[in-house]
Amino acid sequence: MRARGVSFTTRLALVLALLLLGHGAFVALIGRQYAQEQAQESLQRLSHGLAQHIVAQWPEITAAGAPGSEGAEGAARKALLQMLMSVNPGVQVYLLDAAGRVQHYIGEPGMVRQNQVDLDVVRAFLTGANLPLRGTDPMGSGVPRIFSAAMFPPRPGDAQAPGYLYVVLDGTAREQVAAQLGADRLWQGIAWASLAGLLVTLALGVFTFRRLSLPLRRLATDMNGYQRREPGSALVAGTSGKRPAGDEVQALARAFGELRTRVEAHAEREHRQMADHREMLASVAHDLRTPLTALHGHLEALEQGSLHSGGPIAPPRAAVLQAALAQSRKVGRLSQQLFELAALQSGDPGLQRERFALDEVVSDAVQKFEVGHAKPPVTLQGVPPGRMELDGDLQLIERALTNLIDNAVRHAPAQQPVRVSLRREGMQAEIVIEDSGPGLPSDLQERLERGLSLREPPIKRLSGGIGGLGLAIAQRVAVLHGGSLRPLPAPGGGTRLCLLLPLAAP
Repeated sequence: MRARGVSFTTRLALVLALLLLGHGAFVALIGRQYAQEQAQESLQRLSHGLAQHIVAQWPEITAAGAPGSEGAEGAARKALLQMLMSVNPGVQVYLLDAAGRVQHYIGEPGMVRQNQVDLDVVRAFLTGANLPLRGTDPMGSGVPRIFSAAMFPPRPGDAQAPGYLYVVLDGTAREQVAAQLGADRLWQGIAWASLAGLLVTLALGVFTFRRLSLPLRRLATDMNGYQRREPGSALVAGTSGKRPAGDEVQALARAFGELRTRVEAHAEREHRQMADHREMLASVAHDLRTPLTALHGHLEALEQGSLHSGGPIAPPRAAVLQAALAQSRKVGRLSQQLFELAALQSGDPGLQRERFALDEVVSDAVQKFEVGHAKPPVTLQGVPPGRMELDGDLQLIERALTNLIDNAVRHAPAQQPVRVSLRREGMQAEIVIEDSGPGLPSDLQERLERGLSLREPPIKRLSGGIGGLGLAIAQRVAVLHGGSLRPLPAPGGGTRLCLLLPLAAP
């Protein structure tokens, strides 16, 4: 049995705890640096006048290097060292000459390794520059030190000050003791704070993430059950399967991958079924055309034979014969439309493209209905748009126009004409066919408004039948030419359809 992996909720809580620990360590380091800066600035401010005080209180210290003053000078330095060491063992006191070179060090001899002190920083200190200021460490540590400094009063007859008193406030001894004590307490505080933060974060994180990820776990459980259930079995909400092992997100990803495979396979099956359906319709329509043509010919021959027999045809028989001829024409037209639509919906309809005048095609289509004395009449309205050329299949464009006009003629009242207009809209041609009939069925109207196919999937009608083939052919022809067939508002009732086709480039 496979062991249960770490859940997504637990991983989130652990990541949050690690981030909190890292953030705490970063804040502690920054806080330590800031605290050191603050401590040094505070120490330097508090001890700002220390060197000046020493110079004022022990004027003997300024006699360094004067002849015959070694005894008094040594006693003064010794007394000063004892006083300073008792007050603050961490300070270091140096006597500098006018060039900043160390002349004397009040402390153990041989400790001075850097004889030259940067006087620019010392002068900045004496002129009141912003603190903290860090100067040279004569001990040679290479670390700049905070200090206090004072200039010796000039001797009588000297053109410049004889030197400076330079006091390092944070010497090596003080730094070692402060670092040891501060580091121990700091890291102890960080350790305890981190441990407490980790425990609190883990508790709150696990509780919060479990609450937030509860829908995710339920979804993972349902999808896991959906993967496992047998085809054809019912899926009951809440009992679809056991909780998936490991990460819920990974379980969802696996389930989604399997579901996508199923959907793609189902879509492929649907595509094959629709292709087989179109092929079957084309075959049936093709096979029906020959017997339907023969049947219609026999009916016409029967009608002609009855007329040439010399005797009148009985009214019931004549009515039956005319009805049979009308139904024969209707069935023949439907079989032809089925065959044409199946051919257009195939993967390669085989368009015979050529450049032709669309305005002439529209005019010829209207005239064809005028010659046939259509009831109601078909009229061409609007201002002539001039020559409009189109690159496309002339036969298909003519077939689409004929279907649209024929539909309008068959559904419009006999006293109201069918109106056809053509106009240019940029690089597109708009052919509008209007009638005063009852309007399109709601299902066809909705599909045309949304630009959906009228035949895929087929529309299921309560009354049965496969109506709308003429519109479906016109829509398919428009799509194959890069255009569309859309309904237009008809405030006065009826149907207004717009066949939109892209014009050829000049």
